[in-house]
Amino acid sequence: MKIFLLFAAASALAFAAPGTAQTMGHSNMPGMKMPAKPATKPKPAAKPRAAAKPAAKPAPRATPPVKPADAQTAPAGDPTCPPEHAEMGHCTPSTPASPTPAQADSHAGHDMSAMPGMAAGAQDMGTGGTALPAGDAPAPAAPEPSYADRVWGREAMMPARETLRSEHGGGKFSQIMFNLAEYQVRDGRDGFRWDGEGWFGGDINRFVVKSEGSGAFGEGVEDAEIQALYSRAIGPYFNLQAGIRYDFKPNPSRTYATIGFEGLAPYWFEVEGALFLSDKGDVLARLEGYYDQRITQRLILQPRAEFNLAAQDVPENGIGSGLSDIELGLRLRYEIAREFAPYVGISYDRKIGETADFARAAGENPSSTSLVLGVRAWF
Repeated sequence: MKIFLLFAAASALAFAAPGTAQTMGHSNMPGMKMPAKPATKPKPAAKPRAAAKPAAKPAPRATPPVKPADAQTAPAGDPTCPPEHAEMGHCTPSTPASPTPAQADSHAGHDMSAMPGMAAGAQDMGTGGTALPAGDAPAPAAPEPSYADRVWGREAMMPARETLRSEHGGGKFSQIMFNLAEYQVRDGRDGFRWDGEGWFGGDINRFVVKSEGSGAFGEGVEDAEIQALYSRAIGPYFNLQAGIRYDFKPNPSRTYATIGFEGLAPYWFEVEGALFLSDKGDVLARLEGYYDQRITQRLILQPRAEFNLAAQDVPENGIGSGLSDIELGLRLRYEIAREFAPYVGISYDRKIGETADFARAAGENPSSTSLVLGVRAWF
């Protein structure tokens, strides 16, 4: 009987020893405390295989596949706490692992001073814009967008830059506009009048042609002129003009050197002025302006005024010194389109001073009032 009991004890010990050898002791790791098993029940000791399965899985994770370069440079950590167990919170390594090359600074070893704009050093950063000191110093010059010059050179990039400017604001344009093209109903002597200009050029420099005149049906053109001018922008709203003026009528004709201006005055008044010097030494001047009072999006009321002056008498042309004549008009137009607008209105013309005396001597009325019907157009 003693021999049988000894044999049974030896058999139980033999079966228990392999299970004990396969146990990894996860209960000793932080966060892995397992509830204690009652010592009186032998069945938990007889099921070591259930605990052996999770113990066998960490083996492949202990040596994850790494690139050869990573394997050569990976620093050694705490052997009692592998990295995968530390990530899971199973243990805390006694020696912190150094960062891997993938975790290291991507700019480590780079010479940042060799990069464009970084040669000045960190002490030059944060000194522009709102970081400038307070005061009345002039603003710094705006940088020119010439980064391509660093690669191709400034001379090589100049043609491309000129093309860019010509396609974005530096183009050439043209316009022909008749502000007045009308039929004038007078007292027994109907007539006509025109006032227009055309120009070609860009935003700064333009070639301008102006023409205006009037006449009577059955009598022909009474006065007519044409101007050829060079126009240059001297500001956002005004142009300075210079050129020549030639008068076809009245006879004898005259040629004038011309200098003047035109532009948009405050409160949206279109103004124009010119000084004329003839080939005979005569000095004339003209000032005119109008204002578009928009009643609706299509209905516009335009008051207009024109004043002509002379520095001396010009008897052959019926012009006296001083303020020679004025024209006041009021026209209401309807814009069928922006480019085409018929109008109706009234115009008052008056010759003044010695110019009126010359008109009376020639048998003409120095003043007249007309009902006008016309069209304002541009293209």
